[in-house]
Amino acid sequence: MKKLYFLFFFISQIFAFGQSQNLAALAQGEYVAFNALFDQKENLFGYFTLYSYGKSGDKTKKFEYVILDKNLNPIANKEFEGDITANRYFAYMDFNGKIILKPSEIDYYVLKNKDFFIPRSKEISLQDNTITNKLYYDYKDGAFAEMAEPKSYKADQKEERAEKKEKGYNYVSYVSEIKEGGFVALEFNNYGNYINNNNLIKFNEKQKEIWRYQYNTSGNKKVNESLTILDKDENYIYTLLQNNDKKNKTFQLLILDMKTGTEVYKQPVTGLTPNTLDAINSLNTYSFGKIDNDKTFDDKIVILGRTYNDDMRATGFSRMMIDKKTFAVDTKEIPYESLKPYVKNIDAYGYVEMGYFLDPRDAYFMKDGSIGILMEKYKPEGQYSAPKTTDLVYLFTDKDFKVSEVKIFEKEKTKWANSDYLFSQYLNDGEDVVFFYRDFQKDAVTKQKNWNLYINTLIGGKFNQEMVPISAKDDFLVYPYVGKEGYILLREMNEKEKFNKIRLERLNY
Repeated sequence: MKKLYFLFFFISQIFAFGQSQNLAALAQGEYVAFNALFDQKENLFGYFTLYSYGKSGDKTKKFEYVILDKNLNPIANKEFEGDITANRYFAYMDFNGKIILKPSEIDYYVLKNKDFFIPRSKEISLQDNTITNKLYYDYKDGAFAEMAEPKSYKADQKEERAEKKEKGYNYVSYVSEIKEGGFVALEFNNYGNYINNNNLIKFNEKQKEIWRYQYNTSGNKKVNESLTILDKDENYIYTLLQNNDKKNKTFQLLILDMKTGTEVYKQPVTGLTPNTLDAINSLNTYSFGKIDNDKTFDDKIVILGRTYNDDMRATGFSRMMIDKKTFAVDTKEIPYESLKPYVKNIDAYGYVEMGYFLDPRDAYFMKDGSIGILMEKYKPEGQYSAPKTTDLVYLFTDKDFKVSEVKIFEKEKTKWANSDYLFSQYLNDGEDVVFFYRDFQKDAVTKQKNWNLYINTLIGGKFNQEMVPISAKDDFLVYPYVGKEGYILLREMNEKEKFNKIRLERLNY
């Protein structure tokens, strides 16, 4: 579910009548945010809407939230005081069923530099419709401490400088509550150019230390270790242990027992370049931010990353798959050059023609280990030229990460936009997927410019595409957005008339 762009809709026969809600009538404040809420299994729970009433104190701002269920029925609303440095919040649901409001736009100019502070996150309990500051913990000197009032940036920097002067390093720790029960903390000493004395620590619900795993105890600039947590469950913590010796990097799959912290499995990971494994935990794009690049199933963990050469240039895609029963690791890669039978003029670095290259937009993970990768031909902004996009390229692999099929969705060139891709969602308990994109086309006869919405489904291994013609209507803008399974949410807006309506329309696929 990614960045969305406006469309002008003409509703065709592919849509059936659905539920609706007027966002402008839900609260008296100024509308500032709207986003979908998903549970831990990536199922749509509902929607979050935020309204602002402006400054309410020297360091506070008044907001109101309204929570809708997936059928657009209001189920909770409340006014609350947020930090004055927060302009808006993005909402998500954590593993406890709480709704977390994370500041998504910060006002850096509302306070003087010496007084500026990062706004705090909020936590909504739907059980009693209460909202409080999200509670975070600091771990230092063997004890937990609640992180309550935010420090100003200047005060925080002053404390760090004093500690560095006294000890020669800054002690750093990160604490997270985990769904498996209790907390985990990562701690280390930061010398500036390197870190050492790392510990991964497990605590119970009462914040009592259960175990700790030490690594990188004597790390320096040339020789050191780092640990990346790939996944965890009630039995194990799956990590990637990286050993750096000057310019040489080696990697091991390290699995720790969740209850005791003992090493259950520790074996080298091979088959991919060191730079590929170094970056395997994230999939960055040039123009679209980060993409969700992994999925955990009952029997396996599947991770998708870019393939990088020694010069850190991307040369394709890599998959790392971990068997949760045997802990066996399977690594595979698809070079860009292997797509030449499907994508004209593609080179070793994903460039296709006229300065365009394939930039990833989304990834879809199937239970058998196969992956769908959606890319878009993108050309960055130049000194005297706008950013541009053209065709979408959909690569689908088999369970062994071999190219099964490549589809090219030809579309008109779009300027001043990073993407024409809209969003996706899994169907039928994760067995299938649907994704949406737009296309701007000029009618060959009338020369009128219209948008088309393309609805693409991969159900039971069979691909199908539906197209909805689009046209302007009375200066109303309509944004497509993710709806409950089998539906799409259409949001119709007209700021001059204070009109902001959402409705669910059934998709007949």
